[in-house]
Amino acid sequence: MSRSLLYTYSWFYDAPTSTLGLNQVQDLSQFFKSTNTTTDSNNDKVAQHVAVLKASPDAPPSKLLSSNLRRAVSTMAGGFKTRLARRPHEKILIVPSLQEISRNPDTLSITPAHMSIQASWIDKTSTICNFQSTFTNQVDMSLHLGNKPIGTNGLKRMREFCNFVFSSSVKEEYIIVGGHSIWFRSFFRTFLPYKSDHVGKTKKVVNCGVVAFTLLKVVRKSGQPTYMIDPNSVDVVYGGFD
Repeated sequence: MSRSLLYTYSWFYDAPTSTLGLNQVQDLSQFFKSTNTTTDSNNDKVAQHVAVLKASPDAPPSKLLSSNLRRAVSTMAGGFKTRLARRPHEKILIVPSLQEISRNPDTLSITPAHMSIQASWIDKTSTICNFQSTFTNQVDMSLHLGNKPIGTNGLKRMREFCNFVFSSSVKEEYIIVGGHSIWFRSFFRTFLPYKSDHVGKTKKVVNCGVVAFTLLKVVRKSGQPTYMIDPNSVDVVYGGFD
């Protein structure tokens, strides 16, 4: 089985996206808008990935997932604004296991369980999109249980995420994930083959970067699932690593 994924430190709790961050979100949105998704483009792989990201009519179905932290959801809401506007019934599903791996204040969620995320004053003054409207109407908080529990850790939550994307709750082959740099770097370190020297093990995905890869699942005789990223499937779609 396989799944394809298209994937600043602050003293503020659940730090929102900054003005610089929103500029980067706008650049990402513009990249989606301007990229040719026909197969005769210069980079067919990028064109295929962007077709999925944009939910082009001829692209296979995909699902939008996000961390529960405000800056991740703002990135998804703004970066995918055209897709969301075209598909008003589509929602970004908040998946708690995507919450950033750290105990720094900016990695702690302030949104109560199952409640809508509240736009920051920076989001509210932005002209990218109506963030609060998206948070209220196109973000699914049904799985959000509040801040990550004390007894958890990054490895547990990464495995929980893998279990979730291969569960019956996710029927789409393509999963689009809005998350965080340390989480993604840890994910590459954990699930790329041990001998792989891929840059994703040591460097972070840049802000608003998009990286695609295939996640594989194998069930052992014991019934225990094992997950691995196919190292040959990793494609930089936008931004890359730094």
